[in-house]
This record gives sequence, structure tokens and C-alpha cells, in this order.
Amino acid sequence: MDRLKSVLKTLRGFVFSSILAVTLAVFFGVTLVASILYENIIARQAEQTSSSIAQQTFNSMFQVMRMGWTRQQLEDFLDATRSSFESSPFEVEIYRGELVEALFGSIDQPQKDADILQVFASGEDLLKETNGMLRRVFPMQARAECLSCHMNVQVGDVLGVIDIRQDMRPISAEVRRNNIAMFLGFGVLILLLAVFLTRHVARRIQASTDGFKGRLEQVNSVKDFRQLDISKDDFHFHELNDAFQSVNLLVEQLKDVAVDKDILEFEIRLLGKFIITSDIVRDWREFIKDLLIDINTILVAHSLVTVFQVEDEGYELEIFWRYNVPEATRQMFEAVVTAQLSKHPHFHQGVPILNIVHHVADPTRDEDLASAGLTLKDIDLQTKSLLLETPKIGGVVGIGVQSEMARDPIRHMVIGSILTTLLNLVGSVKAIYKYTRDLEYYATRDPLTSLYNQRMFKELLGYEIGRSDRHNVGFALLMLDLDNFKTVNDRYGHSFGDQFLQAFAQVLEESVRPGDCLARYGGDEFTIILPDAGEEQAHSVSQRIMQHLEKLVLTTPDGNNVRATSSIGIAVYPQHGKNPTDLFVMADNMMYKAKRSGKNAIAFPAEDEVAEVFKEVGEKSQLILSALDERRIVPYFQPIIDLKNGNIVIHELLMRIQLADKVVSAFEFIDVAETIGVVHKMDYQLIEKAFDQVQRQGYQGQLFINLSPRSLIIGEFIAKVHRLAMEHQLSTERVVFELTERETVSNMALLEKFVLDLKMEGFNFAIDDFGSGFSSYHYIKHFPIDVIKIEGEFIRNMLVDEKYMAFVKSIVTLAQSLGMKTIAEYVEDEAVLRAVRELGVDYAQGYFVGRPGPQLISHDPEMDALFAQLVQDGQ
Repeated sequence: MDRLKSVLKTLRGFVFSSILAVTLAVFFGVTLVASILYENIIARQAEQTSSSIAQQTFNSMFQVMRMGWTRQQLEDFLDATRSSFESSPFEVEIYRGELVEALFGSIDQPQKDADILQVFASGEDLLKETNGMLRRVFPMQARAECLSCHMNVQVGDVLGVIDIRQDMRPISAEVRRNNIAMFLGFGVLILLLAVFLTRHVARRIQASTDGFKGRLEQVNSVKDFRQLDISKDDFHFHELNDAFQSVNLLVEQLKDVAVDKDILEFEIRLLGKFIITSDIVRDWREFIKDLLIDINTILVAHSLVTVFQVEDEGYELEIFWRYNVPEATRQMFEAVVTAQLSKHPHFHQGVPILNIVHHVADPTRDEDLASAGLTLKDIDLQTKSLLLETPKIGGVVGIGVQSEMARDPIRHMVIGSILTTLLNLVGSVKAIYKYTRDLEYYATRDPLTSLYNQRMFKELLGYEIGRSDRHNVGFALLMLDLDNFKTVNDRYGHSFGDQFLQAFAQVLEESVRPGDCLARYGGDEFTIILPDAGEEQAHSVSQRIMQHLEKLVLTTPDGNNVRATSSIGIAVYPQHGKNPTDLFVMADNMMYKAKRSGKNAIAFPAEDEVAEVFKEVGEKSQLILSALDERRIVPYFQPIIDLKNGNIVIHELLMRIQLADKVVSAFEFIDVAETIGVVHKMDYQLIEKAFDQVQRQGYQGQLFINLSPRSLIIGEFIAKVHRLAMEHQLSTERVVFELTERETVSNMALLEKFVLDLKMEGFNFAIDDFGSGFSSYHYIKHFPIDVIKIEGEFIRNMLVDEKYMAFVKSIVTLAQSLGMKTIAEYVEDEAVLRAVRELGVDYAQGYFVGRPGPQLISHDPEMDALFAQLVQDGQ
């Protein structure tokens, strides 16, 4: 079967089978129809013959009987009639009816069957065919002449019937035999004819296709393909000629887009160079030289140009030559490029080209063109350029190539694509090079003040300790905090707060020596490392800073003047600390000592304070570790009420530490806990105990949980909390995590992943202190926030400051528009509660509503009475 299918798929097999099938189908159909028609004709002739026999027999009987037959004469006539048809295919029998027998008497004759009786009764001729036997029963009806002998009949009475039978089967069998013989004979003839036609047609087509195949096999290059022409080939059939003419049109179109293999191979090699490594970025000029030499393997490229903007000062232009060119050529090229750049819409008018540097890719190569130089036409005719991110860090890269490539539009198009790829590559390398330099700078710098950042400060502090040990010298560390900065930042906005920090940083830079190290540690905290300095030098620098700050006056957006003061703590190495951590702890404690003394002060550790500070830090560390081991981290719950009805529907979870017979806030120990890296363990223990208490008390409200920034980098945090919720049969939608955006602004990407993972597990998300940081609205736009806790500073001052009232109104309106719930923090009296309720805030939290406690409460009688009064007052 498979072999038959394969044969039928060949041209010979298809033509042969098609001719044979069609011819046989036609011949068989014609033969079948002719046979049926022939048999029908024979049947019709038999019917007519039987009718004629019956009519002639009756007429003969009628003529004889008119002469007055006797019974014997009648019998003889009947016998003679039967005998006359014995040698024919007909059988004739005459039956007399009762009326005739009444006249002549009864005689022996075959029994009358149902058909004969039917004709006697109806007087109508009967014709039927059964199993190849044709039968006609003809009635002999009385005429007027018959009445002379038959007194008892009337005209039309049936006196007898003539039964004529003819066997058609021998004739039909003979006809079928003849037809079969004829079919077989003509079938053989048709088969021979199909074989002949198949070979003839296939030979003519095969000859043409073999010639076409031979020409295709000779195509081994784009040049051979361009010379291919089949337009004059004759395939002997109009349809095939039309089909191959279409193929010829396709070939002509492909000639226009055919590209040399060497060009494509070069493009592939060029794409392979898109793996940009640090070595390439570092030695990017050598990389471009290699590219220029490489591209000359497929076309002549004289030069490659890079143009980059240097801030707003101007442009740097670097020209890479394939080989040395005369100085006149260089000057001409510079003039052409400068003129082209001046016309470019993306370049700033009037901004100069600061520097032009020439590089040579292959200085050892000696060519005629190098000595003769390029002409202006060579330079102007073919130059491709690409703009990359102007005017920030990008620039324009261009490449000059020979003009011959323009003669072939397809080659020009492909090479144009290669050049675009090349230019993108060069531009990317140059941009990454500049990015790398910027990253190296900002990896160590604070972007707002350009001082060293916290990470760099820690490295410098460690380095300075090592240097001091090697040279047996000391140094001083200053820790500075900008007094009352939070108030200024909240009142006048973060933009003004940033200006305040920048002005403070500038004062610090003006107050120290060039070799001193300044850093912004975080927020409004700054540090200064004073190499080769002791207590006196550190105190002198601190006083100079405070004197310069007295002259610092900033004008607020509303026209007020604001002055800056600072609390400064001093520590000296190695007297106050033998390692970076101890030294920093000492300076930090002294800074807080200065704040406690009234701010705008300088604090230096006394002899008895050094041991006390480290003793206190050590005691706190031991206390925290002991509290963790002994599971003395306990949950406290602060109620939050629904401002519609006063019901307590939310509790915020707060951390406390059990110390002997008293419970203290963990806030006092949080800095130390972060230093020794156990904050997340404290969170786990707190959450586990809180969930257990929720389950035991049957609390059905929501639980708000504060998250420390440390939780963001603990990969299993969400999964572990989810498992604790399942173990205590607490649905995740009843757990709301609070995150203060001021603490996570530097971890925006990490925070986004954390929040999305949190939402995927079914937990809800709230932003605490909303409005306190500059990322508040960024959070609303990008994160699926469920609840906004309005900054307490706004709530506390909204009744005495119109600006704070405006802030609260705008936050409430925004939250309502976005379908978010709002919580007012720091609700400390009834007037504030009434005000936030009237503004449409959803929930309230504060000491007036309820203080934190060890139990979850379901209602507060005082709040119930207050809201009953509010309802009565129509509020």
C-alpha cells in the first residue's frame, strides 16, 4: 500500500492513474447505460410482439368462427395454434369462458389462475413481468357478429382469453455476456492508451524540469543567482509555462533582495560582539579600533566617529581612523563633521566642541589612500549617524564608508542595518563607560548633598583606624544631628527640607580641612572623620561649625526665615573605642547627650561616661538576647475605632519587653536590636504570641502589624507569617501589614516585590505616616494599598493650622477616590475626633480612643456613650 502511494505521487503515476480512472469511468458508464437501454428495448419489442400475436390469433379465430365452426374444428384450431409456437420463445394458450362452454360444451384445458380470472372479470388486457418471464393475457370480447351464434351474450362480454408467455432470461444473459466481452476488450485498449499517453506527457514535462533543475544546481553564489533566467524555457504546456513564468518573476524579485554570504556572516559575528564585558567597557577605544578593522573585511570604511556631550559645557569628538591620514585630511574631516553637527536639530546651538581627538586603528598599514588622503567627496558622500539619548549621557556615533555600496540598493540596505547595529554597539559601550564612572561616584556619594554616603563612611572609618594603628596616631569622629529638622520638613515641605540639608552640608564643607571626610549618615544625621586630630581639634571644628551655622538663614516658601542648629557628639580614637562599632556608638551617644542638654550643643565623653556607655549598650544587648531566649517579647494592642459607630474593629500590634515586674517599650532597644541583627526574630515571636491571643480571645477584627525594614530582606518572612496565621486559624485578609515609607524609600524595588508577594498570600497592606515622606504618592500609584494612616503631625495640628487641615482634606479625598480606607493617628481629644469624623476619615487611633494594653477589647463604654451623643446631635 505504501509503495502504491509513493508511485501515485510521481508524475507518471499520477498521469497514468488519472487517464485510466477517467477513461474507465466513462466507458463503464456508457456501457452500463447502453446495456440498460438495450434490455429496455428488447422488453418493449417483446411486449409489442406478444400484443401482435394475441391480436392476430383473435382475428384469425374470429374470421373462422364467422363461418360457423363446430366444436371439433375449434379444438383443432387451438391445437394448431399451440403447435405453431413450439419452436419459438412464446407459449400460447387459449382459455374459453363459461359463455362459450355453455354453447359448445366443456373441454379439457389448464386450470385458470388468478391473472386469467382477473381478465375474465375486468375485460382488460393484462401485461406483467415476473423473474424474467413476460406474460400477456388478452381478452377476446364478443362483437356484433358473435351474437348470431351466442344468443346468451352481449357485445363486449369476454368469451375467452389468450395467454402468451415469453422467457426473457436467455436473451438478457446473452446481452450481458456480449457487454462483458466488449468491456474487457476495450479495457485492455484503454490501458495501453493510458500507458502511451503517460509516457509521452511525462517525458515532455520531465525533460523541461530536468533542465530547470540543472540550472538551479549551478547556482552557488549570489552572482550565479543573478544570472539565472528561465523566461525562455518551453515546458510544452501553456499551464506549465504560466506557472514557471510566475517562478521566474519570483526569481527576479529575489535577485533584488539577495545578499552575499560574507555580509551575513559578518553581521552574525557583529551580533556576537554584543556580549559587552567589563574589559570592553574599560578599554572601549581599543574595542572600537578592532571593530573598524573588522568591518573593513566586507567594505571599505575610512573612519568611525563618536560625539558625546559633557554636561552643558559642550561636546567631545573622537575620530577613529582605519589608518594614518595626512593632517590636511584630518582638518578637512573636522570641518565637515562640525558643520554637520551644527545643522543637527538635537544639538544645542552655540554649544562648542571642546576637544577633538584622533585615533588610528592600524598605524602600521601602508596604503595609497593613506598617502593620497581622502577627498571632500569621499567624506561627504557616505556617512551614517545615529542619535543616542542626547543630551544626558548619550551622544552621536557615526561611520564613514566608501560610496560604491550605494550602487547596489539591497547591499546598501543590509550594510545599513549592519552599520546601525555597529553604531548601537559603539554607543552602548560608550554610554556604559560613562554610566560606570557615574556609578562609581554615586556608589560612594549621597546624591542630595554629594557627601560620602553611609557605606563609604563605614569603609573610611575602618580604613582610618588601620592607618592610625600603622602610624601610631589618633583621629576624631564627629556625629552631627540637625536640630528640629522634622518640624521644618513637615511644615515647609520636603523640597525645602532638601534645600535645608544641602545648605547644612555646604556649611560643614566650609568648616573642615580638605583632608577631612564628611558623610551623610542618613536623614538629618551627618558624620565627620578628622584625621590626626584629638579632642581639642575636634572641639575647635565643632565650634567653627556652630559659628557658621549662626550665619545660615534660609527663607521658607511663605517668606519666613529659618535658622539651623546642630547637636554634635565627639569621640576620639583610640581613647573612646578600639573598633569602628565602639567608636561610632560612643559618638552617637554623645550626640544624644548634646540633644538632651538642650540641643545646639557639643558633647564629649567624660572619663566615667565611656565605661557607662559601653556598659549600657552591652546590658541592652544582653537584655534583648535574654528576652528572646526566655520568650519575654509580649504583644500589646492599641484599639482603633470605626468613626461611623464607635465600634472597635481594628487593633494595632505593638512590641513590649517584660522586665521583672514591669513592661517596657521595645523602642528603647530597637537601635541595639538592629545592631546585633535580631529585630526579625523579635518580630516572629511577637506575631506568634499575638496570633495565639487572637485565637484564644476569639477576636474577629483586623490586626495591624508594623514591619521593620529588616523584614524586607528576610526571604522567608511572609511565608512564615502565613504559616503562623494558618496554624492559629486566622484568615490572612484580617492581617494588615504597616510600612513607613520613609524607612524604605531606598529599597523601592525590593519593597515592590515584597508588597506583591504579601498581596499574593492574601494579606492587606497599609502605609503608615502617610504624607511624611516624598514617596507617598509614588506608593499610591504603584502599590496595591488598602489603608492609609494619615501622618499624626497633620492630625494633631489640623485644628490650629489651615495648612495641616488642607493636607488632611486632600488625603481623605484622594483615598476616597481610589477606594482606600483612612485612619487618623494621634487623636488626642474629642474635638479632633469630631473633626476627622466630619472630614470623612474612616477610623481613628490615639490615646483619646484607647491606650495600648495587653488585651484585645471588643468595646469601650466611654466611646459608646460619646457616639450615642454624636448620633443624638445629628453628627
